[in-house]
Amino acid sequence: MKRVHPVGVLLVVLLAISSCQTIDVFEKNATLESHRWQAGDKPAFDFAIKDTNARYNIFVVIRHADAYRYNNLWVNIHTKAPGDSVARVQALDLQLATNEKGWLGAGMDDIYEHRIRISQAPVLLKPGNYRFSLEQIMRDDPLEHILNVGIRVEKEPD
Repeated sequence: MKRVHPVGVLLVVLLAISSCQTIDVFEKNATLESHRWQAGDKPAFDFAIKDTNARYNIFVVIRHADAYRYNNLWVNIHTKAPGDSVARVQALDLQLATNEKGWLGAGMDDIYEHRIRISQAPVLLKPGNYRFSLEQIMRDDPLEHILNVGIRVEKEPD
């Protein structure tokens, strides 16, 4: 039996620890009943931002079945920032696939997950509570084969 040198084990552990970067992440997802997204169903997600010196990237998270029949997903993103009396609405066309490459997200079996960045560049956010809500604005109602939708907010690493 070959002996493992304790210094070698220590070096491997130290390298593993030092190569890991911690990225603060807020991610919340909503499961859609029967994998159907009704036009009137607007899942909402609340986040508190405390670190005002950091920059953040904001993503929409979509999980769908392979049976989803479109290359894209049109959504309205309603954002209410601290101090706002009403939410700001932004319509986005989220590309999920291309005819050449197929699904652009990560897949396992017949389920695909997309994390699509919606902030053009890392942004500074005011301290306080934020509310994001997502509304599908496709022609189909309900929109079939959408499993989960959510918001992900990542702190940009230093």
